[in-house]
Amino acid sequence: MTGEHGVEALDALAARDSEALVSRLASCCGARRWAQEMTRRAPFGSEDRLFRAAEEVADLLETEDWLEAFRHHPRIGDVESPRARFGARAGGWSAGEQAGIDGAGEELIRRLAAANHRYEDRFGHLFVVCATGKGAAEMLEILEGRLANDPETELAVASGEQRRITRLRLEKLLCDEAP
Repeated sequence: MTGEHGVEALDALAARDSEALVSRLASCCGARRWAQEMTRRAPFGSEDRLFRAAEEVADLLETEDWLEAFRHHPRIGDVESPRARFGARAGGWSAGEQAGIDGAGEELIRRLAAANHRYEDRFGHLFVVCATGKGAAEMLEILEGRLANDPETELAVASGEQRRITRLRLEKLLCDEAP
């Protein structure tokens, strides 16, 4: 048995036809190039190889690929539209990842929305943060702190966050594939 999910989950994932596998992997990272290259590398044989391949492929991505991946996220604080925009799997994961927003007051949500708009105006893309385990106030603090970055630094920070999200979502995908 490999890791928590076992060879069975990896085999079930690898047994999918190419387009289905690309679709499943794209729910983990919305950069189509990443999902296609990962599909070419399947089957993975072990969770370690899957996660290593995910990092190796991420190393190949260019700015436009990262921006495409970022577009597959809802704004921090937008817990209403993820399922409608991204489908049941990725939308459900997004909503769960942003669970720290639940219970946030109206003023905090308003401040998050305003900071999101300032961020998008400054950098031209969505604010991406691995929100799992973070509360609304912490995410707002991170967002406001990152507004001081220059665009090149911010792209590197955001792509690092995307890598963390991708890893967590790959783990969730394996759970979904486990018999």
